[in-house]
Amino acid sequence: MGHLDHATFGWLTPALSYAMACVGAALGLRCTVRALDATGRSRRNWLLTAASAIGTGIWTMHFVAMLGFGVTGTDIRYDVPLTLLSLVVAMAVVGVGVFVVGHGRDRARSLLIGGLTTGVGVASMHYLGMAALRLHGEVRFDPLLVALSVVIAVVAATAALWAALHIHSPAAVAVASLVMGAAVSSMHYTGMLAVRVDVTPSTAPLPGATVMQFIFPLAVGLGSYLFITAAFVALSPTARERAAYASAGRLTAEHAADTAPPGFRTAPPLRTPAS
Repeated sequence: MGHLDHATFGWLTPALSYAMACVGAALGLRCTVRALDATGRSRRNWLLTAASAIGTGIWTMHFVAMLGFGVTGTDIRYDVPLTLLSLVVAMAVVGVGVFVVGHGRDRARSLLIGGLTTGVGVASMHYLGMAALRLHGEVRFDPLLVALSVVIAVVAATAALWAALHIHSPAAVAVASLVMGAAVSSMHYTGMLAVRVDVTPSTAPLPGATVMQFIFPLAVGLGSYLFITAAFVALSPTARERAAYASAGRLTAEHAADTAPPGFRTAPPLRTPAS
């Protein structure tokens, strides 16, 4: 059996993957909170952003961690279509869970269904990513550790959705995202502990792309998307802030009218010519 190394670059990849999971969780939570305060098209757009953020964060966490994965006695390649499919599955299934919670009337039932769906989707993404591995040998899994990793994924997803429903302050979201990042990372490394590789020495070329040819550029691109989206969400006003601005504007206008000299009339608003 080949020796498995989950941190060939030391603590760099585990720490960076944890950071990606935290950023994705924080962004997803903030977007879900915004969605619950919105209606109609605005709610849908916030939920879509939340799903893409959480799905991208989880996928990026997984494959950044995989940058540090190595097996003694064989090179490793990745099947490109399967790897991309794992990304699509992550975002799609997380999207289902987020929309169930965002539009469900019975919150307890929506939370259970959404958590189960999202957790199974996260586990599916992980094992699809593992199925994309190409190496000289056979990959096997410990069934008990696989089952444990799925349970962790479901619990973590349910906790994340619960936090989205009940946690609103930025400080609480930050703490919740740190906890969620730890839960997602725990699921990943529990799944990796389930891996067993029987190496078959060979000099034949392996199909697929190397980690630096494909995984690294894609992970960097998705990580950049997370940080840019996080900045956009942080700078955009919430529904309560917009309402406060509107209320302040009305109060200012009323005060100006009350303190205006006798006979003074405020100018009517400018009208743009009809197109």
